[in-house]
Amino acid sequence: MAEDHDLLAVLARHAIELPEEQVALLEKYARLLWDWNEKINLTRHTTYEKFVARDLVDSLWLEKFLDAGERVLDVGSGGGVPGIMLAIVRPDLELSLCDSVAKKARVAEDIVHQLELPIRVHHSAAQDLLKSNRYDTLVARAVAPIAKLLTWFNPHWDAFNQLLLTKGPAWVEERGEARHRGLLHELAIRKLATYPLPGTESQSVVLAIGPKELAG
Repeated sequence: MAEDHDLLAVLARHAIELPEEQVALLEKYARLLWDWNEKINLTRHTTYEKFVARDLVDSLWLEKFLDAGERVLDVGSGGGVPGIMLAIVRPDLELSLCDSVAKKARVAEDIVHQLELPIRVHHSAAQDLLKSNRYDTLVARAVAPIAKLLTWFNPHWDAFNQLLLTKGPAWVEERGEARHRGLLHELAIRKLATYPLPGTESQSVVLAIGPKELAG
């Protein structure tokens, strides 16, 4: 559809209102991401409709559960979703991105540089960063099943407070697998939000995982 070439029109269709400077940054980000995507596979969301309906909607739901000034690490950031989007819509956050794939980290670094965002980009596995850095929240989207994430991060809960995830309908089965493997004994997993996945009959969720004694 013609209006898919106009980011403002797509935002309006999804009833998303953002300051003009944030819309301009998002538009520049989309173009940089898509340019890089022609050289290295980063995203299948190469229209403004999918950029907004999938990437931005997920990021906006995540940011609702981040307090002002939090130190946030985007795990397996790839092309920068949700980390770069969070930095655009929440400039109060202290964002870091990490990816264990060197070429993806280099792409993220280039995009961050061109957008002039105050983001640190690490070519590293998140669990290695946690050995010498501390964060308030880790965020992860489309990185790995819950059981795998907890296998990575359960030794490092002294280095962060909570893990925020966006997941699709399979999250219930993933939670069951994590429980079966004994990975949730000391942890609470809470569903913070449920929202429709545009263009489908499915729903997405925001999950928070953290130590039971800190769960509210």
